[in-house]
Amino acid sequence: MKKLYTLLLTLSLATITSKASTHTVKYTVKKGETLSGIARKHHTSITKLRQANSLKKSDVLKFGKVLKVPTSTYTAKAKIPTVSTKHVIKRGDTLSGIARKHHTTVTKLRKANGLKKSSTIKIGKTLKVPQNKKTIKFAKVKKNISNKKLAASLSRLDTISLEKSEAKKRTTFAFSDIFVNKNDKNADKCKRITSLAKTKLGRKYVWGASGTKNTYDCSSFTKYVYRNIGVNIPRTSINQSKFGKYVKRNELQKGDLIFFDTSKRRKGYVNHVGIYLGDNKFIHASSAKKKVVVSNLSKFYGQRYKGARRPS
Repeated sequence: MKKLYTLLLTLSLATITSKASTHTVKYTVKKGETLSGIARKHHTSITKLRQANSLKKSDVLKFGKVLKVPTSTYTAKAKIPTVSTKHVIKRGDTLSGIARKHHTTVTKLRKANGLKKSSTIKIGKTLKVPQNKKTIKFAKVKKNISNKKLAASLSRLDTISLEKSEAKKRTTFAFSDIFVNKNDKNADKCKRITSLAKTKLGRKYVWGASGTKNTYDCSSFTKYVYRNIGVNIPRTSINQSKFGKYVKRNELQKGDLIFFDTSKRRKGYVNHVGIYLGDNKFIHASSAKKKVVVSNLSKFYGQRYKGARRPS
């Protein structure tokens, strides 16, 4: 009985086969953008972005640079009837705006209407707007009257439709909801921050240094680390202390920025920053030690602690 059930289930599921194809699109970097932001926008990862553009972790993302952005499309072998609707061009309409409105692309619009890239659209002209209506179904399994239990079990697999509908209740999900664990992703980010920071242990401290020739002051050190994981933070420690999510001291996690007032008279404002490593320790470019070191978040620094932030 179990073998028969397994065979029928396999035959049912075999009607669907999916494949993933990868291609790239071009994207021009805008002012203030980061690799992590571009990756999120295009549903990809920083690692894939670096690989597609031969970027190293130490490379700086420049305004105006054209990046190749890898994107994955998932298709299913199923009947996909193509339908089209009509759109009458109004004043102010553009091909890109019409494409967004109808959930299609400029390329498909041009192809459906025989338009070249140099063609202009005129007010009152009627365009064909292509749309794909995708339906994926499992094959129906005939119920065996002599085996009611097996029939009842397989009845749930009769038909699954992913067709868009106007039903009152509709559940949507993304692949990332299934395959990506947010805690794992956050842990990976924390590990990359602390690992990169530790590679600079012993590097020389120079007040005002920006990281050239491997010399840093406290805030240029933290900026360097975060920039190389795709997060752009302000240059000075006092501005960094206002950037990102505020974190309570008892909720610190690896990679968080922690801030101090190390002035002799404790004037009450932030003038120093480091990166929390866990176990009550942090790494920073120390003016006292004249190099990048790991220190304990107690005694001297514990008394001068001013808060923490979690940039993202």
